[in-house]
Amino acid sequence: MTNLCRILAVAIVLIAPPVLAVFIGAARPPAHKEYIAYVGNYTTKTESKGVYKFRFDTVTGKMTALELAGETKDPSWVVVHPGGKYLYAANEMGKPSTVSAFAIEPKTGKLTFLNDMQALGLDPCHLSFDRTGKFLFSANYNSGNVVVYPILADGRLGDHTALQEDTGKVGPNTKRQDRSHAHWIGASENNKLVYVADLGLDQVLIYKFDSAKGTLSPAVVDRPNTTPPEFKPGTGPRHVAFSKNGKFMYVLGELGSSITVFESASPAKFTSLQEIPMLPAGFSGRNDAAEIEIHPSGRFLYASNRGHDSIVIYAIDAKTGKLTLIEDVPTGGKEPRHFAIDPSGNFLLAENQNTNAIVEFRIDQATGKLTPTGETLTTPSPICLAFLPAD
Repeated sequence: MTNLCRILAVAIVLIAPPVLAVFIGAARPPAHKEYIAYVGNYTTKTESKGVYKFRFDTVTGKMTALELAGETKDPSWVVVHPGGKYLYAANEMGKPSTVSAFAIEPKTGKLTFLNDMQALGLDPCHLSFDRTGKFLFSANYNSGNVVVYPILADGRLGDHTALQEDTGKVGPNTKRQDRSHAHWIGASENNKLVYVADLGLDQVLIYKFDSAKGTLSPAVVDRPNTTPPEFKPGTGPRHVAFSKNGKFMYVLGELGSSITVFESASPAKFTSLQEIPMLPAGFSGRNDAAEIEIHPSGRFLYASNRGHDSIVIYAIDAKTGKLTLIEDVPTGGKEPRHFAIDPSGNFLLAENQNTNAIVEFRIDQATGKLTPTGETLTTPSPICLAFLPAD
């Protein structure tokens, strides 16, 4: 190497290390191998005392013994703040329902109670954050309303900044669609809208969100350049998943045991592309579809059935967004209300609520298919999992 070359090489390193790092990959943090997994559940009529935790190895699939992380009543949904310092739980207890905040002890993952706020409705069943991590959204199932709470500097929840009731025409299922039933809530990629899947109204409602004030405007309906998702009557929208590029929305219908695919021309304009069943032809038993998740690769979509007790796997067409059935796999237990794909995408953990067990499957990265690993973790009434990178 000539002296001039040496001088240029040193100059590149000193003047533009971020640019150089892009090429050599040095700027990318190493992938986490181990995570703390928090388990939400029902404490009523079970042996549970609150939120539990275990350590999970994304390479081997090893799950450590279960430990109590923090005591609280009926934490049916738990979420870890993007900053990793706090956990929030929906305490689904009917009229006295609350939403609780906990600080996470960095080394052990133990939870310290910070405060709780009234749910301002009946039976909160889903929580999520706005894109800035400054606000927590809550969906109250049995009162059909949604709430926004500010997250204070110390992780506690402040007084609500928004309380909005879902309104509209109910679906045809007189038993399950007697009124509005908010079941899932999430922010748009640009943080200007909030989507709410309402099982009772057969709708995914679209609210305007003010990310500075934490307020919601009434649901957007029939406005210029706005086309809310439309469903077959009796679908019962429960949970929603978006493609990485935000171009496609996938909505799980609990009552119709189906997935409806929408193309999104803009965050508030949707066109229906496909409705695909989640049950095999000829199945006639009771079924309630439950959870939906897209693999980190973006190539596969997974959904769970309660009754048929299975995980259904679909291939995603990257260009059209449409789904093709790959297979369905028994979960090894009863009532898989929730499942979670670990952040590495190597494993799927099926939570069988009525058989008190988390059953592990390895994911084939080429085909998306699932194979039981033999790893099973016994835990009371598992119905939600949330991951946190371990120190």
